[in-house]
Amino acid sequence: MGETIRVVLVDDQEMVRDGLGALLSSAPDIELVGEAGDGLHAVELAARLRPDVVVMDIRMPGMDGLTATGRIIGDEPDGTTPGILILTTFDLDEYVYEALALGASGFLLKDAPARDLIDAVRVVARGEALLAPSVTRRLIADFARRRRSGSLRPEAAAALTQRELDVLQEVSRGLSNAEIAERLVLSEQTVKTHVGRILAKLGLRDRTQAVVFAYENGLTPPPGGDG
Repeated sequence: MGETIRVVLVDDQEMVRDGLGALLSSAPDIELVGEAGDGLHAVELAARLRPDVVVMDIRMPGMDGLTATGRIIGDEPDGTTPGILILTTFDLDEYVYEALALGASGFLLKDAPARDLIDAVRVVARGEALLAPSVTRRLIADFARRRRSGSLRPEAAAALTQRELDVLQEVSRGLSNAEIAERLVLSEQTVKTHVGRILAKLGLRDRTQAVVFAYENGLTPPPGGDG
């Protein structure tokens, strides 16, 4: 499956780390290169080991996963930060939304099936956003509505062409490039180009931040009761 995915695992509970670490190490394309029990250690490991993915718990004593996420993403120049996969017990958690807004690539519930964690690490390692579950879109929509009045950037949205706005709306629904291409009758490469231009024009790190932007600026209708 290509090169090995190097992972740092962060959780304050040793038994949880042991279980998740054994699970990740069982995948032939994943190498667990470090473990941390708090956010401060996670930041140090991310800087020293340069992993591809950090699997990050949110609620920890001392430096929590939210602060650590901001530090890890803010400490490195664009394009060199690891993908951050948030692990949480709570699917509608404001901390998770804040982590996504900071640039985390997605989140997974701790009670998800084991196979889901391995698949999620692979998705994040490819630089994609883990946005398919409808609960993720509901989470973003809910908290974006609460923040919207102070987060609008109409001048940024105005810089997008109509086709770029169309693509952004589909991205915010969690669709892949292939699905967007089919829906808008474009080539997949054209969609990829549009996504790159959208991120550049809006000054966003990845697709997850594009989704947050779309919801906060009212560019995407709430997902309602889907999923």
